[in-house]
Amino acid sequence: MKIMVQKFGGTSVASKERRQMVVEKIANAKREGYQVVVVVSAMGRKGDPYATDTLKELALDNTFDCSLRHLDLLMACGEIISSAVLASSLEADGYRVEALTGFQAGILTDDTFGNADILSVGTNKIFSHLEEDKIVIVAGFQGSTQDGEITTLGRGGSDTTAAALGVALNADCVEIYTDVDGIMTADPNIVPKAQIINEINYDEVFQMAEKGAKVIHPRAVEIAHYGNIPLKIKNTMSSHPGTCICNCRKNGTTPYSSKCSTQLLTAITHKDDITQVSLSMKEPLQKDSLILSDLAEANISIDIINFFVDKKIFTILTPQRSALEKILQNHKVEYSILDRCSKVTIVGSRITGIPGVMATVVYALAKENIQILQTSDSHATISCLVKEEDAKKAVNLLHEAFHLGRQ
Repeated sequence: MKIMVQKFGGTSVASKERRQMVVEKIANAKREGYQVVVVVSAMGRKGDPYATDTLKELALDNTFDCSLRHLDLLMACGEIISSAVLASSLEADGYRVEALTGFQAGILTDDTFGNADILSVGTNKIFSHLEEDKIVIVAGFQGSTQDGEITTLGRGGSDTTAAALGVALNADCVEIYTDVDGIMTADPNIVPKAQIINEINYDEVFQMAEKGAKVIHPRAVEIAHYGNIPLKIKNTMSSHPGTCICNCRKNGTTPYSSKCSTQLLTAITHKDDITQVSLSMKEPLQKDSLILSDLAEANISIDIINFFVDKKIFTILTPQRSALEKILQNHKVEYSILDRCSKVTIVGSRITGIPGVMATVVYALAKENIQILQTSDSHATISCLVKEEDAKKAVNLLHEAFHLGRQ
């Protein structure tokens, strides 16, 4: 049995016209011989009647706090409504359809309401419907605990649902439909010359998502990578082939032969709302450990870390600044804060061991007098901390320096 999982985001199912485009995408897959499992998000975006954020505001607008359990029960309704509406559109075109909640689809989660992790996916019910040649629609973003409590999977949860179903069903691929033609070399709102990436490997996409690019949720990428299921990012409103996320290997060759790009870099990303923290540490090393333990206990994640004998420099997300300062003041350490920073990151699995990459970064930014405040790197990334006012220019300069606009 050839199986395809197709996920449609909120903008794809927001109107009758858009839903008809969705029906056509599903019909195309059926014509190609696939049994189709469809995952849907809630219809529209914040402000639209059944969007997740709109539903959430119904509860949070009350005088009393809403429990996370009740909030999950409410927010899960958006995807259920979307499933039923799309099912009626498909039935109107003559298709046999079965719409399921996450619970009915066999998605078992832990009991972390609001951000649950999937523990397992039972596939018997879905397979039985597919064997009857039915299109199965699953409400994304949700599952249930062993006790039958409804849970939601956090931001990007419908992507996670689609990837998990793809792996559990051993699907040929998972198609993620949105309102863009694919993953691009940079944010096109910042870099007019940004190009669609035809193929990209799992690790590069994971790094892009982690470093600020709004492409697909990192958890969905991890799940698909684990199951070696190709992910395709496509546009509901066009016939563009989109971006394929895969291992980029064919017949045992190297990851950079065959279809993978020969570009040194894959993309440039950036993340705003970063705060740089500098500690003057003259106390014993034990105090360093205590401060770091307190930061971890407060769920304050530190990044771009440079530790010296007398000074520790790192970054945090700006919304965590108040909590950080309370901890530092409690430990009576001297510190300074630099707000309004951005982390600009180049992403590319081929940069490992290649001489001159950092030199190109430094030269490109220095010639426009953009100060690099800190750097960090991994096997597939180099990140530079810059002032927020310089971030967009830095992204454009690096995009041009590494010729990403000429793919």
